[in-house]
Amino acid sequence: MKSSAVLRADLEAALGDRFTAQLQWAERPAPVCVPTSIKEVDALTGGLPRGSITEIHGPASSGRTSLLGAILAAATTRGEVCAVADAGDTFDPASAAAAGADLSRLLWVQCGGRPEHALKTADLLIQNGGFGLVVLDLADVPAKITRHIPLASWFRFRRAIENTPAVMVVVEQEQTLKSCASLTLEMHRTGAQWSGARGGSARLLRGAKLEASAPNVRTMHTMRKPAGALQAAFDVRAAG
Repeated sequence: MKSSAVLRADLEAALGDRFTAQLQWAERPAPVCVPTSIKEVDALTGGLPRGSITEIHGPASSGRTSLLGAILAAATTRGEVCAVADAGDTFDPASAAAAGADLSRLLWVQCGGRPEHALKTADLLIQNGGFGLVVLDLADVPAKITRHIPLASWFRFRRAIENTPAVMVVVEQEQTLKSCASLTLEMHRTGAQWSGARGGSARLLRGAKLEASAPNVRTMHTMRKPAGALQAAFDVRAAG
């Protein structure tokens, strides 16, 4: 068996002048990140990476909707056009507007409770271009369904969004994108604030204490922290 040195010499001789010098590894440029407008989350993550997928997951009432509203508000305030592919037809424009989103810069596509239509819609939106933020909202799709979305579909999204200035956000109940997401945020509700006396018959939700964990935040160029789950806690106030 020929040694590596002999094989290299044979290759140089075969290629002649076409042989290039020893390959040099090129570091991939760090992604440009945009803020979510929640300072605690931005301090944790450095913002959402352009040309990449950010995955937000957690159970109902964990803060997914509040974080999405803040992201839409930040994007439309920057003058960007946003799109939401809504699998469950549960997106609430009034809540988004209350969070500060400019609805005149927002395209909302209702997909009739069909996740496959939401996936196709998001794909078309990304391929079409022109959107600063594309949201694939699968938050109300049962996890037993999203678990069976082929990994090849997420790779397709990752390849479609890279080298574009757009941000893609996928909202789910459970984490499913694995390595296809450049940033993953796991949402938790750690407390709630109610009006009235405890045990009373009529109490209103005034706000909630939420927490975002970012187990893969180490991949972000803006953060120079050890690997592992990092957390940011923040409060939200109920509208009205």
